[in-house]
Amino acid sequence: MANAPVEITKTPPAPQRALDPWASFRTEMERLFDRFSGGFGFPNVQRLFDVAPVGRDNLFSFATPVVDVTEDDGAYKIAAELPGLSEKDIDISLSGDTLVLKGEKRQEHEEKETNRYLCERSYGAFQRSFMLPDGVDRNKIDAAFAKGVLTITLPKAPGAQQPQTKIEVKAA
Repeated sequence: MANAPVEITKTPPAPQRALDPWASFRTEMERLFDRFSGGFGFPNVQRLFDVAPVGRDNLFSFATPVVDVTEDDGAYKIAAELPGLSEKDIDISLSGDTLVLKGEKRQEHEEKETNRYLCERSYGAFQRSFMLPDGVDRNKIDAAFAKGVLTITLPKAPGAQQPQTKIEVKAA
């Protein structure tokens, strides 16, 4: 074996990044909730408060859809963003006072070329439940799906549509 001199250079230590207090706080809260909910079968906090953009799905999961609930004089409306789904992928049911919205997204991507074959599949399901307020006319609930947005209209029963009375606020 030949003995060749090896030059040793010392590199300065990597600069320390300033600690992000919110990242530290979030990590500690996740640990606390995970420790608390570990024995009760709840999902971990990382899944409940996902820091990834809402609506983005990865290879193995489908994010819970973004939902807006509004009320006007005649009805309640639930609007759910469901990009990439069709009306066949959505199931809406009413059980007692609970409206259940379910869906499943399936994606497949396949590329065939010389000396290369790529096949990716991802599946994901979601379920959201909503307690119906008093006074909803259950026989007239309607759902429409257009451009990736599901709109569920829950009309109020005639007796539930109470006229509003303005109450004057007086200075004390």
